[in-house]
Amino acid sequence: MDKKLYWVSVVLSIIGLLVSIYMTIYKLTSNNSMCLGSGDCSTVNSSPYSEVYGIPVAAVGMLGYGAILLTLLLEKRYQFFAQNGILAVFGMGLTGFIFTVYLIYLEFFVIKALCPFCLASQTTMTILFIITIIRLVRQPAN
Repeated sequence: MDKKLYWVSVVLSIIGLLVSIYMTIYKLTSNNSMCLGSGDCSTVNSSPYSEVYGIPVAAVGMLGYGAILLTLLLEKRYQFFAQNGILAVFGMGLTGFIFTVYLIYLEFFVIKALCPFCLASQTTMTILFIITIIRLVRQPAN
């Protein structure tokens, strides 16, 4: 296992988790002072696309980043995760990346507003997914 890529993955998961927590708090409180920049956070967060079956998209991100982080941390502790963790993180990363592409499409072409925190999370997930592919390819065959 490439230790640098592992630790970058852990850090990116934490960053994504923190951004998602922040945006979940923003969504639940509608505190517009939390929105930095042009105010597009408010536009994106008040759109009908900011929830999935009544659950804030940011909360879904929180769960996803949390699951990825937990799986990464368990890779160091349990044999099952040492052998299968990279593949599990790849699956979660792929799901997150596909959802990210969908959200980017919505922001650019449907909502026509860009939330800086959303873009930070989307960038984080994209980089995390790329690193996961690299880790998966470099994983030694058993």
